[in-house]
Amino acid sequence: MSQLTHLDEAGAARMVDVGGKSETAREAVAEGRITMSAEAAKAIADGAVAKGDVLAVARVAGIMAAKRTSDLIPLCHPLPLSKVTIDLAVGADGVSATATVATSGKTGVEMEALTAVSAALLTIYDMAKAIDKRMTISGVRLLAKRGGKSGDFTA
Repeated sequence: MSQLTHLDEAGAARMVDVGGKSETAREAVAEGRITMSAEAAKAIADGAVAKGDVLAVARVAGIMAAKRTSDLIPLCHPLPLSKVTIDLAVGADGVSATATVATSGKTGVEMEALTAVSAALLTIYDMAKAIDKRMTISGVRLLAKRGGKSGDFTA
């Protein structure tokens, strides 16, 4: 019926069987951004947000989210991650987030990288919403992936 791997011949959702695949090194990089007022960005940069160190908490949230992706995205396989990094850069009008996730496994870590970025940005929103409720999360996307049958990808 479809070329989508998460659908069977009848169109029903399924978890892809990766049992016959070889373990290979996999890595994915995702990015996103939260735009906000200059006041909110300065408070984050200065460590002056009442809820605490926004960047440290967002980094931990991103790492935790990557590790729990299969609990959040129904058809994702649970993976033993070997690396999760969350890089956050504060600018005059927001924060950019980049997540890099790696494993040696039978399936890729693109969803883990995307989930990590999303959770980090949502955490920033949660911690700074008292300063700016109009913050906007955007541009969450896969930048690159390495390894696996489909080969490498760069946006």
